[in-house]
Amino acid sequence: MAISLNSISKTKGKQAPRILLYGTHGIGKTTFAANAPNPIFLFTEDGAGQLTVDSFPLLKSYEDVIGALNALLNEEHDYKTVVLDSLDHLEPLVWEHTAVKAGKVSIEDFGFGKGYLEALNNWRQILDLLDRLRNEKNMAYILTAHAHIKRFDSPECEPYDRYQIKLHDKASALVQESLDCVFFCNYQTVVQKTDVGFGKEKTRGIGTGQRNIYTVEKPAYIAKNRFNLPEKLPLDWGAFVTALQNNKAVGTNING
Repeated sequence: MAISLNSISKTKGKQAPRILLYGTHGIGKTTFAANAPNPIFLFTEDGAGQLTVDSFPLLKSYEDVIGALNALLNEEHDYKTVVLDSLDHLEPLVWEHTAVKAGKVSIEDFGFGKGYLEALNNWRQILDLLDRLRNEKNMAYILTAHAHIKRFDSPECEPYDRYQIKLHDKASALVQESLDCVFFCNYQTVVQKTDVGFGKEKTRGIGTGQRNIYTVEKPAYIAKNRFNLPEKLPLDWGAFVTALQNNKAVGTNING
């Protein structure tokens, strides 16, 4: 393609948000997504629980996921949010497809981590289709994942443990850089100190039952947002929309 001043155009500006929610099992990630405008779910695990939502049949292969995304892209519908639940159950499907396509038995048969690099091409295909839904159908998309505690090797200090997305490091990095928001979901904990005598204190964490999303990265967890959101919000779609509207960051389709 020849590049000239005639090829300059304006970017689209405000668009539907691209969100990843990750946290412990059962905290309410799926419920959050179910309250987004007119959602359609792509389940790679049986995670709906008691919720009644529109969904494709359980997607058991990489090809199933691609097929569902293409159906949303090419067929007429009124859905405004696509929810992929969850990424860590999708990952083995990506690995299996990557191995079979290369004539390998498993992702490990590539050797020296090469299989995980090759798998990124298939992750990119999924992310590209999601972005096409956003750009061509004006759909928001929400991805969910579980969290695990893993050592973080910081270049600035001694290694420490923190909550991270339960994906291979390379896939996790690719997904994170592609999204507007990476939200860590957790229960709010209050630290209580008790005097046990002899000048000593006992410290313990007490759960409040409040479920929050954390929007800015801290040493304890990965998070980010491009909308200048508060560092902490209730794990509730309405609270998220209110914060976005206060910032006037995205288009109107977040309200349905």
